[in-house]
Parts: sequence; structure tokens; C-alpha cells
Amino acid sequence: MATLTLNPDRLLPADPTTRAIARELYAAVRDLPIISPHGHVPPQWLADDTPFSDPTSLLITPDHYVTRMLHAHGVSLADLGVGQAEFTPEQARAAFRILCSHWKAYRGTPVKSWLESELVDVFGIDLVPSADTADQIYDAIAAKLATPEFRPRALYERLGIEFLATTDDPADDLRHHVALADDPTWDGHVAPTFRPDRYLEPATPAWNGLMDTLGEVCGIDVGTYAGWVAVMEDRRAFFKANGAVSTDHSHRDARVEPLEPAEAERLYARARAGQITVEEGHTLRRAFMFEQARMASEDGLVMTMHPAVFRNHHTPTFERFGADVGGDIPMAVEFTNAVQPMLAAFGTSPGFQVVLFTIDETVYSRELAPLAGFYPSVYIGAPWWFIDSPEAMRRYRSAVTETAGFARTSGFIDDTRAYLSIPARHDTNRRMDSAFLATLVADHRLTMDEALDTAHDLVVANPRKAFKL
Repeated sequence: MATLTLNPDRLLPADPTTRAIARELYAAVRDLPIISPHGHVPPQWLADDTPFSDPTSLLITPDHYVTRMLHAHGVSLADLGVGQAEFTPEQARAAFRILCSHWKAYRGTPVKSWLESELVDVFGIDLVPSADTADQIYDAIAAKLATPEFRPRALYERLGIEFLATTDDPADDLRHHVALADDPTWDGHVAPTFRPDRYLEPATPAWNGLMDTLGEVCGIDVGTYAGWVAVMEDRRAFFKANGAVSTDHSHRDARVEPLEPAEAERLYARARAGQITVEEGHTLRRAFMFEQARMASEDGLVMTMHPAVFRNHHTPTFERFGADVGGDIPMAVEFTNAVQPMLAAFGTSPGFQVVLFTIDETVYSRELAPLAGFYPSVYIGAPWWFIDSPEAMRRYRSAVTETAGFARTSGFIDDTRAYLSIPARHDTNRRMDSAFLATLVADHRLTMDEALDTAHDLVVANPRKAFKL
């Protein structure tokens, strides 16, 4: 039977001279703490600290990177526990068998590397997943999940996490964050993130109901544009008081542009009446985003933007399973013109910082690096989502470094719901950055001391600076 092992030199350069340099760089950062300022792990897991029920609900169901590829091979998302209120132990085991039976589908993808790292590094399993080994692997994981060492809080410590941000709705009462903050037995750092996207899309059918709910939560009349501004300021202050350091925004384009007050009120009134057109909705949303930027310049919350994703591309899947199940597809995006009004107003304001992410790699060297190479408020977000992968990480550094340097980048972002994949993702990035820096040393463009210092900054100093930690 084949044995699952992790080569210690994986992802490091093949050239012996450069590999030796990369080994030294990687060794210097391998065990540094994990700073995760953008992710989607439910805070309830850590607040309640209840044992994970089974391997599938931990490793498969919440990870759309895993489920979307199985779906592409004809597997129903329902059979993987997605969108299922009840999922029996028998169904969970069957889902794990599906994953192992389709193991070949993950070859050449970062998902395979992440899953292998979880199996070997976290659970100590050396079996290659297959139809024949699925039950044995499942039972070994399940046995460990039943022990105190594998409860959420114990894993937080074991995985080396220093800071973990969640993603939260503006109407959330943040009870789980409050519980963690008030718990004298907990010394981790879990922060909420303000994610107002749904409240910035006035042409969607759900918008009016969402605004009514948010107004009720705050006790603020949201019948006017001024009321919308007031409720957003109120909720941002609430989030910041409960530890938030950033806000998160993802829309179809990156445009951020103000409106004259009278026009803003007119469009807002049309939206409240359910009469706004799609194009008017885009115009008002861009004004909403400008207000978010203005608020960020005043309250100091870091603004992160990752636009240009076609959400829920397959309508039947969205209708059956909801959002965030792997059906989002990247699109092309333009930044230079889109963010100019925002940066003209706030780009040099002392309190304003924005991290610009993209899934459209064509804008790295053409737009994002020049923007970050001029504006002190702009940081380039790490490769993420579909480009959270070794080759894309290599292309990212090659595209942005000569124009913006290393210090204008955000540090790694894992952006995941899959709790145990966090260290695997960060390790991949540390290896790839070590490989890139090693090439610069081998080319005599950096000294070894400079490379070691930079490698440390990319893991620790950059995310702390970009997110004001």
C-alpha cells in the first residue's frame, strides 16, 4: 500500500544552489505564528469549543475548494453535506468515501497539497486516500476528533495561530466574539470583520428587508440616505468596539464614486420604493462604497476590496444550496479609473488604508503595483481564492515587486472556512516566498541578510502593518 509522505523540499527551487538558499530562508520563517486577518471560520467553533462531530463536516463540507471540484466530476453537493440541515453519520462516511475515491481529480492542484498536509501534519496519517483506504482514514480522524487535543481551542494553539479574523454580517450581535473576549480561560485573538455587501446592493430583491432589519437592530430610521449613513456608522463603531480591524467589500466592479446629496437621496428613495433600476443600483452602490471609504478614513478600520466575481454563476445551485458553495466565477476588473475618486479624496489621509485584492492577474503589474507604489494608503492583497496557488504566488511576486517592493503587500491571506487548512495554506506561501527570495539572492539582487529580513516581514510585519494590528 502506498505511503503518504510530505517532501521537506516541496515547492522549493529544483536548482541545488538556489534550493539551499531557499531552505535557509524557509527554516527561518517556518515556525513563525500565523496571522490570518481575512477568513471565514465560524467564531462559534471557538466560543463553544465543542468537539467536531465527524471528519466530513470539518474537512469537506465547509471547504468549497474541495466540494466544487467533486461537483465538477458529477458529485451532488447534497451528498457532501452542503446545504443539509441534517447529515447522518452514515452520510458523512459516504461523503468521505466519495472524496477518497476521487483523489486523482485533485492532482496538480493546491487543494491536494492542503489536504495532504492536514492528513500528515495534523492527524499523523500516512495512508494515500483511495476507495480502499477511505474508511480507515475516516476512523483514524474520527478517533482523534473525540480527544481534547482536537477541540477547536486546542487546535488554535497547536496550529500556531496568533490572530484570526472572521467575516460577519452588520446585523450580527457578535455574541461569540463577546463570549471569547469575556472568557478568562481564553487567550487567543479572534476579531470580527464588518462585511456590508448585502446592504450596499439596493437593486437586489432582499435589500429593503435587510435595511429594515438593520434599522431595527440599531434603532435608527433607515428611510433616507442620511439614515443609511447613520446606521452604517453605528454598526461600524459597534464592530470596532468589539475588536474589528477591517471591513470587507466584494462587488461586481471596483468603482467608488460619490453622488451629489440630492441625487443620492433621490436614488435612495427609489430603492426604498422598490423602483430602482439595475444601473441606478450600481450608481447608488458606488456612492455607498464612497461613504464606506469616508468612514474608514475617520474610524480607522482598514478597507479591503476584492471585486469582479460573478456570484452564484449557476442559478439552480444557488437556489438549492445558497451562496458560498463554489459557484462563484472570476471576471476581468479595472482599478485605475475605478478607485481614483476614492484615492483623490482619501488616498493620503492619515487614517485611511485599503487593501486591493484581485482574481484578475492582468492588473497586478499594470494597475495595482503602480497604485501601491505611489499611495501610502494602498496595499496589494495577496493571491487568494482561485489564485491561492504556488504558480500564482510566483507570478504575483514577479509582477508586483519591481514596482511596489515587498513592503506594500499585505502578507498572506488564507480566506478559508476550512479551519485545519489554515496552516497548510500559510506554509505554501512561506515556501513560495522563500523560493522567490532565494532567486534574488542567487542573482545577487539581495544579500542573504536582506532576504532573511524580508522573509520575516512578509510573514509577520506586513500583515500587522496592512491591517493595523
